[in-house]
Amino acid sequence: MSVAYVVLAVVSALWVGFSGVSLARRAEFVTQPLVEYGVPRSWWGPLALAKLAGAAGLLVGLAVPALGVAAAVSLILYFLGAVVTNIRARSYKTVPFPLLYLAPVAVTLGLGLAA
Repeated sequence: MSVAYVVLAVVSALWVGFSGVSLARRAEFVTQPLVEYGVPRSWWGPLALAKLAGAAGLLVGLAVPALGVAAAVSLILYFLGAVVTNIRARSYKTVPFPLLYLAPVAVTLGLGLAA
């Protein structure tokens, strides 16, 4: 396991965890776009939990690699879904935001698989 992988896994987990906590706390900068995209409020809790579970999975993956892979793949699918949601809402200017979360998770997955 390389130092780069460990550092990126921790940074990615913290980054995604921040997003999950922000959604769980209903931070306006996170919830306002969800309202604009038409994401039902009843989904917000499960979406926050999915982010938090993925972040925790990245950290657990440092000890149990298969869980880290599963968490990374799940987070990549989550953030691809967010990109699709932005595109369907015709909010093209916000498409880069989920990509800012997806990219480090994808690189973490790549480094983990290469190790």
